[in-house]
Amino acid sequence: MKANEVNLSRFLDQQKTQFVIPVYQRNYDWNEQQCKQLLLDILAVGKDRKRTAHFLGSIVYIHDDIYSSTGIRELTIIDGQQRITTVMLIYIAIYTLAKELNDEALRDEINETYLINKFAREEQKLKLKPTENNDKAFKYLLRSDPPEEYSEYSRIIDNYKYFKTRITKDNLKDVRNGLDKLIFVEISLERGKDEPQRIFESLNSTGLALSQADLIRNYILMGLDSKKQLKIYRDFWQHIEEKATDELNNINRVSDFIRNFLTIEKRKIPSITKIYEEFKSNYSVQMFEESEGILAEIKKFAFHYNKLINPHHEPDREIQEQIKLINRLEINVSYPFLLKLYDDYMGKCIDKHTFIEVLETIQSYVWRRFIMGLPTNSLNKIFMRLHEDVNQSSYLASVQKSLLRRKGKQRFPNNRETIEALKGKDIYSINNKNLMYFLDQLENYQNHERVVIDSSITISIEHIFPQNPDPQWKRELGEQECNDIKEKYLHTIANLTLSGNNGALGNQSFQEKRDMNKDGKEQGYKFSRLWLNRFLASIDKWDSKALEQRFQLIAERFLKIWKYPDISIDEESDYDEVNIFAAEDPTSKRLAYVIFFDEKLAIKQVTKLYTEVIKTLFNREPERFFITDLGRIVKLTNGKDSLHQPVQISEIYYIESKYNSATKFELIKQALSVFDAEDELLIKYAKEQR
Repeated sequence: MKANEVNLSRFLDQQKTQFVIPVYQRNYDWNEQQCKQLLLDILAVGKDRKRTAHFLGSIVYIHDDIYSSTGIRELTIIDGQQRITTVMLIYIAIYTLAKELNDEALRDEINETYLINKFAREEQKLKLKPTENNDKAFKYLLRSDPPEEYSEYSRIIDNYKYFKTRITKDNLKDVRNGLDKLIFVEISLERGKDEPQRIFESLNSTGLALSQADLIRNYILMGLDSKKQLKIYRDFWQHIEEKATDELNNINRVSDFIRNFLTIEKRKIPSITKIYEEFKSNYSVQMFEESEGILAEIKKFAFHYNKLINPHHEPDREIQEQIKLINRLEINVSYPFLLKLYDDYMGKCIDKHTFIEVLETIQSYVWRRFIMGLPTNSLNKIFMRLHEDVNQSSYLASVQKSLLRRKGKQRFPNNRETIEALKGKDIYSINNKNLMYFLDQLENYQNHERVVIDSSITISIEHIFPQNPDPQWKRELGEQECNDIKEKYLHTIANLTLSGNNGALGNQSFQEKRDMNKDGKEQGYKFSRLWLNRFLASIDKWDSKALEQRFQLIAERFLKIWKYPDISIDEESDYDEVNIFAAEDPTSKRLAYVIFFDEKLAIKQVTKLYTEVIKTLFNREPERFFITDLGRIVKLTNGKDSLHQPVQISEIYYIESKYNSATKFELIKQALSVFDAEDELLIKYAKEQR
């Protein structure tokens, strides 16, 4: 590796040299504000005769010291693409201005010094060889075609337009002076001797803002020769990037997709900031040099992922609707399981009916838990391992059984507790997406003339008993009844409906709301075709009794939509994986295995489990044992002679282990609570008991 301070214009005027932007580089994405700042800097230094230089940062490139048959030397740019590309656009703007001024000398100087290799073959003629889409825009500009007629969106075109309007005959001399004063640190790497990937990672850690997906792409492609790079990029990575794009919001989701893929493959959820590190630790560069199998697998799942984030690409309308509902619930943590589910469906392991029923089961599980107010922080681990419990011969039943066997905070809420929670839940104040999902499903259940329920259209949420009722309500129901309804029912589902006439109905009495027909526009409930208003059209009074009756109708409909699985769980469910906080007394039981921080451990004895948990937590953060009571509780000491049955957990520290199994379980639970790790330990009892 060599590093030198270099003048940029001299670097770019090298003859028989092509600056190559490799396919693994992210797209050119400088915006107008960044271009404006660069031009201001160039003009400032160009006008200031006392300043001799302006520092532009560093440019890192790989050279092979190999020349093509035409004598063109290729320098592969791995850092500095944005700056080099932008400066080249400035030179093209000067080139265009020279043509407009009929200054042939300046035109030829700029063109043959900075823009082209005059005598090279066509594919090596441009001094800058951008990635494919940018290359097309560059060639268009050099043909001097009108930029406003370019048919595709391009930052290259937009930024060129900016420079073309700002660089004029009046400031041309200052711009050229400024360009000649730009300097940078040139870092030259030699392939085979230096380690470009490590240097690239170092640059990233000091401020090169790349996504986890950018780092993974570079890791896969950077070590390959240019021919292999192009093949791998076109055959695999380009498809992965295209498929992992959220088209509605125009957001690249490759990092999220790779995280889900790693979760599937390794049964471990990478930290959102450590996806690249996790990928690199599991897949060596040699894998991509020797085999394309892993990329083919990633590409296959990318096609499934595309349908999850862009449901309109799913050709089957019924499946498409279910995926849309999953997305409305925003349960992205289910994607690792759904990707495997999709793969089973596409591989014809399951039919369409089973696929849809599993999607409905997932919604029921998640929505019932939401109504109950159960925590969501364990869902990612549940869905991470759910496919392990799939029995291909009884697919749906095995998924449902796996969820039904969950205990405590991970449980699948039953009908009784769900309806009890729903009755008093403040539905009006929940997340708007969830509220719209809920009302949409209630309204459109078995409805062949689907009603579009969306907060952006005219249909809106209506309080039947108003938040600020007209005095007529008190006269009809009495003050005490009004107070009771307001306190007990106001924001619950029993008192909420949908209306396209919310403003007209307002705070008026119930009968006025029911019968309203101002100007023949049929605003009242009795004219509505919505299921949610059907009961309201048939009654004369909106009191506690009517509220109870309407809630019962909604509750019955709820249980039909978000069904509780109609299957029995065998008695051996005690021996399935369960969170330690929900586990049976361990006395006289032995363990089959445990899952601790997503890692499956072959631990059979409770004593071994106790030691492993405390040791792991201590190694993670020993300070917590001293700033809380945890050290005292487990009798942490560096003098083992004071203990009855010492167990070593570090080089110098020991804990007491002379406890029965039940006590050890309690100590483990206390330790997990101190570390906020209550969901990190699952145990499975062995079927054979002592």
